[in-house]
Amino acid sequence: MSESNGNIKCLIIGSGPAGYTAAVYAARANLKPVLFTGPEPGGQLMITTDVENYPGYPDGIMGPQMMEDFRKQAERFGTEIRMEMITKVDFSGPVHKVWTEAGEEIHADTVVISTGASAKWLGMESEQKLMNKGVSACAVCDGFFFKNLEVAVVGGGDTAAEEASYLAKLCPKVHMIVRRDEMRASKIMQDRVLKTENIIVHWNTETQEILGEEEVEGVRVINNKTNEVSEIPVKGFFVAIGHKPNTDIFKGWIDMDETGYLNAIPGTSKTNVAGVFVSGDAQDKVYRQAVTAAGTGCMAALDAERYLAEKGII
Repeated sequence: MSESNGNIKCLIIGSGPAGYTAAVYAARANLKPVLFTGPEPGGQLMITTDVENYPGYPDGIMGPQMMEDFRKQAERFGTEIRMEMITKVDFSGPVHKVWTEAGEEIHADTVVISTGASAKWLGMESEQKLMNKGVSACAVCDGFFFKNLEVAVVGGGDTAAEEASYLAKLCPKVHMIVRRDEMRASKIMQDRVLKTENIIVHWNTETQEILGEEEVEGVRVINNKTNEVSEIPVKGFFVAIGHKPNTDIFKGWIDMDETGYLNAIPGTSKTNVAGVFVSGDAQDKVYRQAVTAAGTGCMAALDAERYLAEKGII
């Protein structure tokens, strides 16, 4: 707690790469940060097995182990980590108020939002069973493991088109499963997909089941026009039906786009509320990588430190 006013100087909501990196920087600046982990400590990396694209891990690392390393580093410098969820905020005054799920009211001089986003899933049992055994929501993260293997991508928006285009560079054949007779993707992305010879688009097609016991072996699909059922042999199944940012509690307080991603002033982590900063996938719908999230976590902590200095709180 701040010696001057009893408020927490820097309160961090969320515990993925963005939140933990913000905590490392804030703690080293002697801001005595308090980090609330939220319902999924470690964020999306907790459902990722091998992480091979984060600098500094030449042999790769398991997602949960990497998040444990981040947490230990934040704690080493004095971050207080609370395994609780923030369920309500009030950013109307100079002191920012938040409430925990237990109803505790907490006051903070600065708040760093690092609540992340969650991948949308189809909601199948086989999808959960084969998670990280061929089922993934991130081609950039996991595509390399399927080099020279056939894969499927489900979705018809820009995300799906981007994932399919990326995988087409690694895989001999990419099956794109599109529910309607057209894509929602932008014209330029559609053109790219349709011009790529090894992407096969299955129109009017829905996933019935992901096949396999220990790993993905195929996908059973149904044509929703003809009701014809068929099986496609694939080793990877990429769900690309979008992400939902975990930002509902900030509605009405923080400017956001129509899908709920928080807006930051370009080139900064600052929001429309003075003293409230945003980092990670709660504001990034483009890159969505651990390394970019960590970078914005650093920005948020530095912006918070400068704000506190300008206010004379530190």
